Amino acid sequence: MRGEGRLMHRGNPWGTLVAAVLIVVLAPVMLVIAGLLLLFQGRPILFGQTRAGRGGRGFRMTKFRSMREVRDDKGQLLPDDVRTTGIGSFLRRSRLDELPELWNILRGDMAFIGPRPLLVSTILQMGDEGSFRCRVRPGLTGWAQVNGNTLLTLHEKLKLDLWYVDHRSARIDFLILLRTAGVMLRGERINRTQVEKALASRHHRGS
Repeated sequence: MRGEGRLMHRGNPWGTLVAAVLIVVLAPVMLVIAGLLLLFQGRPILFGQTRAGRGGRGFRMTKFRSMREVRDDKGQLLPDDVRTTGIGSFLRRSRLDELPELWNILRGDMAFIGPRPLLVSTILQMGDEGSFRCRVRPGLTGWAQVNGNTLLTLHEKLKLDLWYVDHRSARIDFLILLRTAGVMLRGERINRTQVEKALASRHHRGS
């Protein structure tokens, strides 16, 4: 495996320190967001779900809730785009809904950078590729998120995640941080060059 990424991963005390500082600094912002969600969406303010961490172990991921629990006459949840509120759409687009995940980073469940945490069942369905993807701690932002994210297919996002796990380094982590800021300001855009590179990469299997 190529260079081990060391920027803001667990085992690096700087990641924990940065998370702790950001929680304190961004506390007023999170309180404002919580107040707006309470006013325009009601309770609950936070959304929690068990996701797969490093090694496939489950952990409780928490973020700001961006959708209402609206169901049809059969009790089935309506599509995401119908349930997403105006403020929820803004939070998702700006990535501010992810701020509570700083607590997950502080606890060591997540890193600042890595593949986004998926459901444990989803990881299991991926087989060997899911095991390889879980070699690193899931991140607040990642290679797939700065190269197209929701504009990509699930297959493309998986290949970008696998490429990151195999090539991660401090340089790439720093590049992801810079590109994340760009996505927050300009929105998502597909980086077709990086997508094609990931698709053409060797398929890694095994844990």
